[in-house]
Amino acid sequence: MVLSLLIFLPVFSALVIALLPDSQKSQFRWIALVVTFVELVLAGVAYLNFDKTIGDPQLIEQADWITLPLGSLGIASIDYLVAVDGFSLPLVVLSAAVMLIGVVSSWNMTHRLKAYYSLYLLLTGTIMGCFVALDFFLFFLFFEFMLLPMYFLIGLWGGPRREYASIKFFLYTLLGSLLILLIMIGLYLSAMDPVSTAVAAGLVSDPSEVTNEVVQAIQTYLQNNQLNPSQIVHTFDMRYLADANNYLPDAFLNPSAEPVLWGFPVRMLAFWAVFIGFAIKLPIVPVHTWLPDAHVEAPTPVSVVLAGVLLKIGGYGFLRIAWNFFPDGGTEYVRILAGLGALSIVYGGLNALAQSDVKKLIAYSSVSHMGFVLLGIASLTAEGINGAIYQMVSHGVLSAMLFLIVGVVYDRTHDRRIDSYRGLIQPMPQYTTLTAIAFFGALGLPGFSGFVGELFTLMGSFQSKWIPGWLTAISTTGILLAAAYFLWTLQRMFFGPAWVRPFEGQQGMSATLRDLTVREKVMLVPLGIMALILGIFPNLVFDLSSATVADWLVKFADR
Repeated sequence: MVLSLLIFLPVFSALVIALLPDSQKSQFRWIALVVTFVELVLAGVAYLNFDKTIGDPQLIEQADWITLPLGSLGIASIDYLVAVDGFSLPLVVLSAAVMLIGVVSSWNMTHRLKAYYSLYLLLTGTIMGCFVALDFFLFFLFFEFMLLPMYFLIGLWGGPRREYASIKFFLYTLLGSLLILLIMIGLYLSAMDPVSTAVAAGLVSDPSEVTNEVVQAIQTYLQNNQLNPSQIVHTFDMRYLADANNYLPDAFLNPSAEPVLWGFPVRMLAFWAVFIGFAIKLPIVPVHTWLPDAHVEAPTPVSVVLAGVLLKIGGYGFLRIAWNFFPDGGTEYVRILAGLGALSIVYGGLNALAQSDVKKLIAYSSVSHMGFVLLGIASLTAEGINGAIYQMVSHGVLSAMLFLIVGVVYDRTHDRRIDSYRGLIQPMPQYTTLTAIAFFGALGLPGFSGFVGELFTLMGSFQSKWIPGWLTAISTTGILLAAAYFLWTLQRMFFGPAWVRPFEGQQGMSATLRDLTVREKVMLVPLGIMALILGIFPNLVFDLSSATVADWLVKFADR
């Protein structure tokens, strides 16, 4: 029950906080801290019980949720189905760590604490649900419900333009969700659950009796139209949706069929709909414009969660759903997809170079770094996809650290402009050291996690038979741009004579710019250590993902 606890423990705790009287508000942050710490322990338990040599889903928990006979339309079936594999487990562990750091970062929150921590824990549960759900309907519920707490966390605790940023975030993500919803329904109507259908058709009396031979027999009956339509059990199970043999012969999303809509194959339109839905979440140029606004207006803990975890759901959706269910679309448009990844890398880097607000600089750097994720996935090579998963984990650690670093100086001066600071190394040497670690890690210096992720995605792209070498070469300029904007920011803010732009309530620079507090060290030091450890021991991630990636590529080639 580890995975179920990961989902429902924070959800239940959010309800507990919501029901506690306001007189207990001093306990809210402690409840959130304990719950997110337990989440990290549970993620560690899942990690220790995960067999790294197996690519199939593990720690499976499955129960019948909704079964509804629909006569000639078949039988509707929705399961509570959760599991982890090499795609999801690294992101589960990352999420648990970032959510815990986010609670520590939230320690100085002072108003609406009940609502804040209830929404934060609710967000924690829905994030975990997205990464462990193997039923498409269950995944979509978590994916959609995640919008609500994030909308309020930005809209109620954000900056001066928080209403605009939260609405823009909500509308963009809702558009992506609607596109995914349409395709989810189409897939459901097009595919069957071979195990439940075998039981409904009378081939076996219990699901435990179903063997591979029985599955092959029921798939043959389906393709030969030998099944009574009322006995076909439609499914949202992602394992079955990825198998072309489970699709009804006359279904419009059947991989063997060629229905056309508006002059385009329906499956290609379906692929693009799902791709756009997750591209908004990642985000990829040109559907990225919500991200800088959301980051600038969000409070520091919410920016940490948004960049560290939520963006990764987009990359995860590419692997789990877009490429997995529509491999024909992933190969047909591979050059366009790789081009969008390269465009995001360069465009995000150039925009970051032009920023005067540190937070907006980091937001655009996230667009650039997520471009590497798309490039690695589009390569359809083991190096590229493993690199993409590693890049998501690495970026989760480094982006969380970067936004916390901005939050430290903003808490002291309420100013994020780069030209408002000079010589911070003198009053804040410890802060400068950790900032340098985060900057060097994010720009891809060897020895840090950022280098490994970018190296493997570029290696995979160079080896891909579909991606032209010149496109990969253009993508490498993203590393140069990252070095330019991070080193330029480091030089302008931390070196030279000490100076801070005067602001309201300033009582002397030395008093205002005190070095890191104990709480701030607790947030930043573990993330810095993680960036170094992952850079030196990348197999901590690769050992989890490699078997799943290898199996996925074999099945992808077969389809």
